[in-house]
Amino acid sequence: MIWQSLLLFSAAFFGGMSVFLFKGDNHKQLRLILSFSGAYLFAITVLHLIPDAYHGNDNLVGVFILAGFLFQIVLEQFSDGIEHGHMHTHDHSAFPVGIMVSLCLHAFLEGMPLAQGYQSQLVFGIALHHIPAAFALGTVLLHNNQRKTAIGFYILLFALMSPAGYFFSETLSNGGIGNLQHYFNRIMGVVIGIFLHISTTILFEAGPDHKFNRRKLMAVVLGVGIALGGFVTEL
Repeated sequence: MIWQSLLLFSAAFFGGMSVFLFKGDNHKQLRLILSFSGAYLFAITVLHLIPDAYHGNDNLVGVFILAGFLFQIVLEQFSDGIEHGHMHTHDHSAFPVGIMVSLCLHAFLEGMPLAQGYQSQLVFGIALHHIPAAFALGTVLLHNNQRKTAIGFYILLFALMSPAGYFFSETLSNGGIGNLQHYFNRIMGVVIGIFLHISTTILFEAGPDHKFNRRKLMAVVLGVGIALGGFVTEL
């Protein structure tokens, strides 16, 4: 899991630090990456995570999926939709605590499914998803007049969250934290709900007018196709 953790960390860290290199609000390539990763995450969730969560015959998993979906809605009241690559900037010097806390919690939960052996399917989708999210975080911090060293620290903290989520989930699934491994599928249900909300929101908000242009449609089809291809090879 070392190279996967490094990939997750690098995508988020360098995606956030790139805010010092790019100027302006028109980031078409980031939107294409976001569309691809949203479609990829949605397909992986439907093809892999949901079936495995129900593998233990726990009928309450669906309740936790709904709870995760609603929990992400609550998180976005504090994060301003940065998970989707939205950049709602505010011209003041107050540190956006709600955005930072909710985004780090979101990234931590996103790393949890990797403990179930989906590194090859999920790690690239999550890494790509974190590039525009980290860039949006850097943009918000920059517009809030944070110092460059402080911005670098907060982006570093965000970049560490998904690897930390993986290691926590690995410990949990192996029974290293009390008896919580018995509730692992329910915890994964929460993560699935978050994935469903994030991925569908990205897809529905494909453009300013909520319509797909040809390039974004190709990105979405490519994301679904790669996930489906990996699923077929495992049958």
